[in-house]
Amino acid sequence: MTMLRTLFRTCTLCEAMCGLKLELDGDRIVSVRGDEDDPFSQGYICPKGVAIGDVHHDPDRLRTPLRRAADGSFAPIGWDEAFDLIERRLHAVRARGGADAIAVYMGNPIIHNYGVLLLRAGFARAVGSRNCFGPGSQDTSPRFAVSYLLYGSSLVTPVPDIDRTQYFLCVGANPWVSNGSLMTAPDVRRRLRAIRQRGGRIVVVDPRHTETAREADEWIAIRPAGDAALLIAMVQALIEDGKIDEHRINKMARGWTEVRQRLVAFTPERVAAGIGIDATTIRRLAREFADAPTSVVYSRVGACNNRFGTIATWATDLLNLVAGRMGEVGGAMLPTPAINVSALSPYFNDGYARWRSRLRKLPETFGELPTSALAEEIETGGPGQVKALIIYAGNPVLSAPNGQRLAQALSRLDFTVAIDLYVNETTRHADVILPPCWTMAEDHFDTLLPNFAVRNVARWCPAVFKRGPEERADWEILLEIAERLGGGASGIGVIDKTIRLARKLGLRWTPKASVDVFLRLGPHGDRYLPWSSGLNLKRLMASMHGVDLGPLEPGVSRRVLHRDRRIRLAAEPILSALAELETNGTASDDGLLLIGRRDLRSSNSWMHNIEALVSGRERCVLLVHPHDAERAGVRDGETAMLESRVYRGPVPVHVTDEMMQGVVSLPHGWGHRDVGRWQKVAAAHAGVSMNDWTDDGDVEVVVGQSILNGIPVQLKPAVSAIAGESKEPSPEQPSLKRPLSPPA
Repeated sequence: MTMLRTLFRTCTLCEAMCGLKLELDGDRIVSVRGDEDDPFSQGYICPKGVAIGDVHHDPDRLRTPLRRAADGSFAPIGWDEAFDLIERRLHAVRARGGADAIAVYMGNPIIHNYGVLLLRAGFARAVGSRNCFGPGSQDTSPRFAVSYLLYGSSLVTPVPDIDRTQYFLCVGANPWVSNGSLMTAPDVRRRLRAIRQRGGRIVVVDPRHTETAREADEWIAIRPAGDAALLIAMVQALIEDGKIDEHRINKMARGWTEVRQRLVAFTPERVAAGIGIDATTIRRLAREFADAPTSVVYSRVGACNNRFGTIATWATDLLNLVAGRMGEVGGAMLPTPAINVSALSPYFNDGYARWRSRLRKLPETFGELPTSALAEEIETGGPGQVKALIIYAGNPVLSAPNGQRLAQALSRLDFTVAIDLYVNETTRHADVILPPCWTMAEDHFDTLLPNFAVRNVARWCPAVFKRGPEERADWEILLEIAERLGGGASGIGVIDKTIRLARKLGLRWTPKASVDVFLRLGPHGDRYLPWSSGLNLKRLMASMHGVDLGPLEPGVSRRVLHRDRRIRLAAEPILSALAELETNGTASDDGLLLIGRRDLRSSNSWMHNIEALVSGRERCVLLVHPHDAERAGVRDGETAMLESRVYRGPVPVHVTDEMMQGVVSLPHGWGHRDVGRWQKVAAAHAGVSMNDWTDDGDVEVVVGQSILNGIPVQLKPAVSAIAGESKEPSPEQPSLKRPLSPPA
């Protein structure tokens, strides 16, 4: 009789860091439940966590390196042969076109892999290219830029103290589904209900009546891209009502006087028509927010990736500051994690606008250029043209704007290498795919996410399964490529030479050793003092359920990296964006606008090959308000044609009053029609990619990110009834709407 064994693990499929209890039978995961003894998640688990074993055992998951043949098929290749090929081809590209001829795309899973995260800067330095891209430029660059400008680090992010607040204002976010994006909070549904149980109030501002809105006391519909104007108008209303403490603001921040002068134009009466919320409601919200015993405003993807995403993110922090909620219990607080990665920001290549893209001069943010520039940088000749691409755990064909254009551009590259678990819509273009052993065969430590958590926690997780002799960890693959390109683990010559010398002496560097150093020198560390009871890796490893380091602590200045420890409110990019908002951000728009949405059973584009997560009703549907459906001549359950400036294609329609009038919604991450040979389940539930309709030529003013919420579209029946108009493409034949070159 086989003996089952139990292990405890942190889920690495989303930002919530839920604790898992795994039951194993040999090399099989037979059950997954929430860990009731986890001090943070307390037994909560979502469908993604339950399915983590299915991902590990997925027969379509790659186990050996692959090389693409001329006909597009893939065949196995040995590790040494693969690395030799990569070294030879990348060196050739760099010799002909310089370092910028090699682009790098680092996907979202980097945040769940401490080894890769610690190698990020060193790998980028080894490649030597400024053409680094990632999904953060699609949904997080505004947050990074605001944090860098205000606090001196892209990784300093005020987090809602959701467990102690009395008034939770949620703008353009759906934490019930995400469990908190940049607000790591497992089981948000329970936390929201606790607010109401203690007599508090929840208000959700969103174009859609989201799952979070259904738990709220009030849902207020807003036009996409109206978030910045709303939040600033609330600040202006507080100024007019005399509900702010200017002495406190000036003590914590610089630039308030200049900012206050700029806010006069944003009265509730002036912005009301453009955002779809009347002035009376705006003023009421401001007073409720200021008068509550404790309150906090939280905004995320919906507010972050629209036309005024950076200024909306800035306005979120500004409202928390002027209302006296910044750094206060129940307000917006800064965690004290075991490893304070914001203090390591220079190591992570932190900054803003230190260089710009070759063609449109779009700025880098946190070491990455906007992915909206990737296709044009491949297509357009001249010095610095991208000729090769290294992709780590990303699928930009589905997550980047105008994905059809990017897919065509990828086919033009001289060489592409991907580090990934699957052949997907992007990696199918790669010449070589290197599959890592994945999370269950690696130890795990959450390095980044505790910096955004609603409670201070730490946990070390050993590997669930022993790696096979031919399996390699993500960081080992990247380190091998970095060293073959002349770099190393840190990208700092002296350190890398020391690491290579130590290897010759039989001492091997691993990221685990770095974690111990950072833990011991961190806010809760033992400082290498033998009498200290502080944290070190040995003590953390002894706690199988993790360590509770306590609630968020009051104060802000301890985390601000500016020399005087004061927030900078009036940075030039912020003031310029404020002027742009004043000029172009308050006019009404009667057209139809497309927004995205999240789903509890999806993790971007890569969880759709698991039957348990895609079964049931079709979820990749266009949500349309009944009035808009009637006006467009489309009906519930039918296929319609959706058209933007760059793309026209078919979508299944679901008519529902959960959408505000004038706004339609598609989920992110679908569109698997091209991977049937490699991902059978995903191909059977293909859906459509929202980002095919996203205009890569239309970007946000400060960080140059794509505008994913508020895309102007037209909705028509699948076959036009207008006399003389040609028949629309069939669902199998979507079409591009314009040439592949970006607008001037």
